[in-house]
Amino acid sequence: MSTATDPSGDVRDVVVVGAGHNALVAACYLAKAGLSVEVVERDTVVGGAVSTVERWPGYAVDRGSSLHIMIRRTGIVEELELARYGLHYLDCDPFAFLPVPGAPGGGLTFSRDLDATCASIEAICGGRDADAYRRFVAAWGPRNHAVFDAFHGVPTPGRIGRALWRAGRGSGLDGLELARQFLQPGDQLLEETFDSELLRGALAWLGAQSGPPLHEAGTADLVGWVALLHELPPGRPVGGSGALTQALARRLAADGGVLRTGTPATALTAGADGRVDGVVLEGGERIPARAVMAGCHLEATWRLLEPLLPGVTLAGYRRALRVGAGMGMVARVAARALPVFPGAPEQAQAGMTLLADRPQLRAAYGDYLQGRPPERPPVLSMAPTVLEPALAPPGRHTLSLWSQWHPAVLADGRSWDALAEREGEKLVAEVERRAPGFAAGVEDVFVQTPAQIERELALPRGNVMHLEMTLDAMFSLRPLPSMSGYRGPVAGLYLCGASTHPGGGVWGASGRSAAGVLLRDRDRPRRGPLGAAAALGAAARRLRPAAGRPRP
Repeated sequence: MSTATDPSGDVRDVVVVGAGHNALVAACYLAKAGLSVEVVERDTVVGGAVSTVERWPGYAVDRGSSLHIMIRRTGIVEELELARYGLHYLDCDPFAFLPVPGAPGGGLTFSRDLDATCASIEAICGGRDADAYRRFVAAWGPRNHAVFDAFHGVPTPGRIGRALWRAGRGSGLDGLELARQFLQPGDQLLEETFDSELLRGALAWLGAQSGPPLHEAGTADLVGWVALLHELPPGRPVGGSGALTQALARRLAADGGVLRTGTPATALTAGADGRVDGVVLEGGERIPARAVMAGCHLEATWRLLEPLLPGVTLAGYRRALRVGAGMGMVARVAARALPVFPGAPEQAQAGMTLLADRPQLRAAYGDYLQGRPPERPPVLSMAPTVLEPALAPPGRHTLSLWSQWHPAVLADGRSWDALAEREGEKLVAEVERRAPGFAAGVEDVFVQTPAQIERELALPRGNVMHLEMTLDAMFSLRPLPSMSGYRGPVAGLYLCGASTHPGGGVWGASGRSAAGVLLRDRDRPRRGPLGAAAALGAAARRLRPAAGRPRP
């Protein structure tokens, strides 16, 4: 056990390590259930990759995510009543736009209105592809309702199996054909469904946002989830992405929870029974706890466990994790004007402006495999100031230019810091190709290379998903089969965050699910073996969706 000091002597029910959005969601549900909760965060900014800072005077700029998609479908916002704590969303509608010079409307426009989307597709790609897109949405929308349900709760084989059974029940397909469609590469889905390479390219870039390239098996549904955006489009919190985590912090405080920033955790301690019983902070202070919830990256969790587990065990965990070789980078831009895409509505730039085609995506991934930056990086542009001008000084705009794939370690040994300015200019140049004159209005650029993302956001290799989002690292396999139930390798340690099911993106689902597991474990021994069923019911009631919760 540690000999570090504890000035207060109070024992917390739960200490949460990390203040990313999943960790804060877990903390809020635990505090809501009446537990004493303390959150410790190494950064001085709350929210991790879901945070907003002033990059330049008068410019509020997101540090990570800019659009929220999944959390808006979970019911978490409603269950925690986050609107009472300052969270309000602005819909991005249209949600995606592919500029096509000279085309009606300036390009392919994907709106919440399916009819409007199909009209745009028909005007540019033809009626056959418009009809095919309508069938695509009709087929993959219900499937993703079922898959989405599998993302809520412990990913047991039974839960996943029931969800997939529901996905197939109304499809009219036999099991093998449905399996083929789910397990096929996204590229295969696009090629057998659509004729237009423009439409294929737009959907490919949307599908690739989870990380895996679409030639890999099992990536078809990364395209298929787009169908759900016609029901509820991506949203931007008023004030920036960090408004979500600020609202969670306020909710936590309202329920008596404590949040400490600038307070790195350095180790976990355990009692004589081997159960985790506290967290040691930088400087030696120890917070005694009945349980610990690690919402940080698993690499950080392994470091906390070094006093408690054999080095060979931790080395095995580290080797087994699919952290990957990196993912991407982003240029945050301050500009005098938005890009001009002739014929396109300005509103379209609030969502995802797709600046890539499939050959460009494939070439970028090829460069990535060889350990070099892409020669022509694919770009996804978002302009938050279209919906919320107050995020920048009057007459100015901010844009986020996201690109992938970018290896964390360069094969020629060069430093990302040395290349940051050049690679940021390449992202701006991709916008300039399609909107001549834009670059002349760029005033400042802040480049988040994989190395900078790792430093600022504590994301190893700059992987914003924590671990790869491939089939071998999802559902009951994430992060490892032995830990897929949100319990760590030491009793009393629980796990949440993008390292756990359902993975990266602004979800909140793992935080809620992990909180539920902790509450069930806490109730079960108190009630005895005959009361196990009642304990499960009691824990479920604590997390029960509020009336009127939107269903996915």
